[in-house]
Amino acid sequence: MATLSRHWLRLLTYIGGLLPLGLLIWNYSQDQLTLNPIKEIQLRTGSYALVLLVLTLASTPLSRLLKSRRVLELRRLLGLFTFMYISLHFLNFLVLDYWFDFSLIREDLFEKTFALAGFSAFLLLLPLAVTSTRGWIVRLGRNWKRLHWLIFPAALLAVVHFFWGSKADVREALIYGVIVILLLALRLPVMKRLTARLSRQSAEDTEPGF
Repeated sequence: MATLSRHWLRLLTYIGGLLPLGLLIWNYSQDQLTLNPIKEIQLRTGSYALVLLVLTLASTPLSRLLKSRRVLELRRLLGLFTFMYISLHFLNFLVLDYWFDFSLIREDLFEKTFALAGFSAFLLLLPLAVTSTRGWIVRLGRNWKRLHWLIFPAALLAVVHFFWGSKADVREALIYGVIVILLLALRLPVMKRLTARLSRQSAEDTEPGF
């Protein structure tokens, strides 16, 4: 019981991160993914990834404002869940949609700008996921922090991918764009100084990444 009281927020994060995947698998098994299941999987995994990416970016400013280190400790877990859904998003495109037809995949990536933006975001997040362990943090030292700044251009590319892929209604993509820009603005020196007054957390707690 004591362990649960200490780790309840982390447990909720695990549940929240895995629940959409469980629902997706259940809907697929019950043939409930509309008339175009491949497209539905693509839309859902992309949406889940973007929500989790926003939450990953929000964890640091929220930890400052709430003066809670527990929120900050969720950053890496949220980042890994983000990469999991981005990987599923890309694998759906690679396997179910194109069946490893690399000529068509290459054509899509370089002719459709939204696909290229999404693939670029995936490539930027790949080294962040690989180096998210404590072992890599020790090996890379200060370079680990520099590397994990890649989450910022990756987030912008993810929003661009969503915006360019939204053929008719771009309102949701614009909302995500505004949120991401605001979260990035909180990293500006003037905003850091402002939020620093609300918290006594160390400088290491304000670094980005997984």
